Amino acid sequence: MPASLSSPSFCAIDFGTSNSAIAIPRLDGSGGMRLVELEAGQPTMPTAVFYYVEGKHDADGPPRAFGRAAVAAYVEGADGRLMRSMKSILGSGLIDQTTDVGGGRGVKYSDILSGYLKRLRNSALAAGAPAPLNKLVLGRPVFFVDGEPKRDAQAQASLEAAAHAVGFDDVHFQFEPIAAAFDFEQHSEREQIVLVADIGGGTSDFSVVRVGPERMKRVDRRDDILANHGVHIAGTDFDRHVELASVLREFGYRSYGPERPGAPAREVPSGVYFDLATWHLINTVYSPGRVAELRNMRSFYGNIQHHQRLMTVVEDHLGHELAGRAEAAKIAVANGGDTVIDLGVVENGLQIELSEAAAVAAIGPDIERIAQAGREAVAQAGLKPEQIDALYFTGGSTGLRLLAERIAADYPTAVLARGDRFASVATGLGLHAARLFR
Repeated sequence: MPASLSSPSFCAIDFGTSNSAIAIPRLDGSGGMRLVELEAGQPTMPTAVFYYVEGKHDADGPPRAFGRAAVAAYVEGADGRLMRSMKSILGSGLIDQTTDVGGGRGVKYSDILSGYLKRLRNSALAAGAPAPLNKLVLGRPVFFVDGEPKRDAQAQASLEAAAHAVGFDDVHFQFEPIAAAFDFEQHSEREQIVLVADIGGGTSDFSVVRVGPERMKRVDRRDDILANHGVHIAGTDFDRHVELASVLREFGYRSYGPERPGAPAREVPSGVYFDLATWHLINTVYSPGRVAELRNMRSFYGNIQHHQRLMTVVEDHLGHELAGRAEAAKIAVANGGDTVIDLGVVENGLQIELSEAAAVAAIGPDIERIAQAGREAVAQAGLKPEQIDALYFTGGSTGLRLLAERIAADYPTAVLARGDRFASVATGLGLHAARLFR
């Protein structure tokens, strides 16, 4: 009997800014779905690829590591290039460009995406998913690009093309927060209206969805989706603001040059600092031309130590290290209390104190914009805040106490619920795939 009749050959992928997951049908005849264990028994894998300088191409392309192995290779100092936050490339002009990954190799950003999706597909096949595994539900944010429908459509088309390139010929999309609502619905004992707050690394999405035991039997749920709205602000933006407000001040950000006769001191150019605080732009700072340009800017700095530290970062390729430490500091203070950021990797004994108040000042405006997006979703549904029965949090950034408390404050009568911050969207996408393809 053909595989399509004897056993369903489909899957669902949550391709996230920070982490990804894939769901496949259970083979026990239950009709349920399961998440594939991708690494070390974990159902999620960091959305990261490390390209090694050394090694030969094989049938799949240049020598690479994926997920936790990719991050480990970078942390351990392997010679190569780490790619993260790849989802943020969608909808930008970078998608068709080629980037240097070391060892004289160039790789198109679109091929980086398809290579990662191929890794997920191969992992599913290795875990027992029946071939040909050519049917796919892909999650997508409400907006890849805020306020630009043409670029948003291009972003989805690029992701779909990457999926087609690795063997998925029947590709459907579902909004990530709606998928999370399907996950919440599994445990719902009555009909209710839920506001899903799906806040990950790249986007903050809200959906107002009607859920319930009877409604979950339907394949077509369009009438139950009352509204969805989102903004392209999330965890990586918090990291960037924290890094600029704390870490990069010690390297000259917002500092001034020397005073000159008859002219006030000028602020040091800030472009390099914004690039250092943006994951997918960090490597652009390491190009020989850029390094030479920065080296020649020594006279721009009133505090020469700032320039020396900056050059250590760009010459030793420490940008991702600084970004990682800023991210860890954000998590520490956003859950309450102060922390110390150790920058001894750049200069022996260098460290910075980061207070909760300073973090709030850095990310507070973004948190307010995210909360506003939730209120707009409710308004688009024609509802008032008190008509929301449940507020369902999912996505890695909802683990930040400051953010979750701010959003919840707008819905004082709603029951608060939390899904698996990293896997509830993939679970919901799997449920949708099962209804769609069966």
